[in-house]
Amino acid sequence: MVAVPPGRVTLSDRRTRTSWPVEVAPFEMAAYPVTQALYAQVTGQRPSSARGDRLPVEGVSWTDAVRFCNALSRREGLTPAYRLSREGETAEWDTGADGYRLPTEAEWEHACRAGTTGPRYGRLDEVAWYQANSDGRSRPVGGKQPNAWGLYDMLGNVWDWCWDVYDAEVYGAYRVLRGGGWADEHWSCRASVRRRSHPTFRIDDVGFRVARSPLPAPNAARTG
Repeated sequence: MVAVPPGRVTLSDRRTRTSWPVEVAPFEMAAYPVTQALYAQVTGQRPSSARGDRLPVEGVSWTDAVRFCNALSRREGLTPAYRLSREGETAEWDTGADGYRLPTEAEWEHACRAGTTGPRYGRLDEVAWYQANSDGRSRPVGGKQPNAWGLYDMLGNVWDWCWDVYDAEVYGAYRVLRGGGWADEHWSCRASVRRRSHPTFRIDDVGFRVARSPLPAPNAARTG
């Protein structure tokens, strides 16, 4: 897990032509997307179309990702962050829990940019697997250069599920996807690009990475 410093990010939506600033508190994010090996260790399942322990897990829904976060938390003795609805399409987030969770899209973009202001944190071919260089498949995580904060594959390889609902009034329960994937053209692999999908949707270029909120500082010891 990589410690991500606090900051401020401006999110934007091309469809509505709106933008809005968000303050981001410090948090932790995994350096890599969840791999097939880790997903199998935690869940006993290998849902991906391509197979390889170091490949990012794909073919997983938002609901699958949330359940994985809870399962990983229990395995490590942490408090699960989510309470899922019966149908699995919605969840409640216990923001005081110390367990694993999905990043919010503001956290994701702040972490992706790593202090930069352009569309990408480096030259695309050096930091991302996308349509022009992926040879039509996902690639092992960490094969491209990381951003300045040590996060790999924030652009390209597989899209990342985020916690947020995209636009409840228009798209209902659809959740946010970020980062672009191995099948996408260059314009999709930018820090600001937003995509959406139903929380039960599964496809071979969508995965996720985990985040955690920092633990509260312990009370200072009393001196007598």
